[in-house]
Amino acid sequence: MDSVYHSGERSMQIQAGAVDAAATMGRQILPLIAHLYTNFIQKQPFVIIGASDYLGMAWSSILCGKPGFLRVMDEQTLRIDALPDSQDPLGENLGTGSDIGLLLIDFSTCRRLRLNGSVVRDKEGLSVRPHQVYANCPKYIQTRSCELRSDASIYPRQVCQAASLNDVQRKLIERADTFFVASYHPAGGADASHRGGFPGFVQVLDDATLVWPDYSGNGMFNTLGNLIENPNCGLLFIDFEKGRTLQLSGSARIIRDSERAVFFPEAERIIKFDIKRIIETENATSLRWTFIEYSPDNPWFC
Repeated sequence: MDSVYHSGERSMQIQAGAVDAAATMGRQILPLIAHLYTNFIQKQPFVIIGASDYLGMAWSSILCGKPGFLRVMDEQTLRIDALPDSQDPLGENLGTGSDIGLLLIDFSTCRRLRLNGSVVRDKEGLSVRPHQVYANCPKYIQTRSCELRSDASIYPRQVCQAASLNDVQRKLIERADTFFVASYHPAGGADASHRGGFPGFVQVLDDATLVWPDYSGNGMFNTLGNLIENPNCGLLFIDFEKGRTLQLSGSARIIRDSERAVFFPEAERIIKFDIKRIIETENATSLRWTFIEYSPDNPWFC
């Protein structure tokens, strides 16, 4: 591609009147890992990943380890000394040659970095060759402290596979102030991104449908640019206090709904998500986070 943006991203930028802003941000996208990112990457105890399975369904997951499990080998190689659990949908689908999106996010400093690339897999972990590397702003990131709990179980246990939400899962989503989105574009590859707001900013319409607001961002439209040309996406909700995860895979679309929009002041658009598959896992991570404060950028809503 002549541009750092694929056709879906450019289409969204035009619709939103963000072409100039996207062009400015695009100059920060690098095809390699800049030295200034090395320390940040190697200090992180987890990374959010996004990829597609062999059916084309997108999934978001989390990989964890002691700081240092993420290693910058050189400007073209990020080593991850971890693999998705065998019960994770990406466990058997993330192989050599797969596209992957990585999101490194430090909740204590509200700093985040995205790295999209391709995978070389071995028995011990993943080596990722970057295609795009760039930092994101701190908007909508809730501040949390993080610790690796030695008393937490290290054995993930899948407790539920379903196509519709149960009451416990609904409550987890309705209380969430943070979730992650995996998306994929044939030309742009895989991507993992963050969404945040006050609890309740994700609404459960029924046991197989969610909606959430899309707030003002950096004008790049990486996620929505993927979704308008490939609606398949995966959501990840984390129970930060217990290490439980809820992975949802389905399809998303941008909707225009003036009646619903009144519940989301400052939203530029609304996303509707139809669930196709649900996986709930206990002990998905031995990390535990303690809430500190909400982002000052979170819009208020009724």
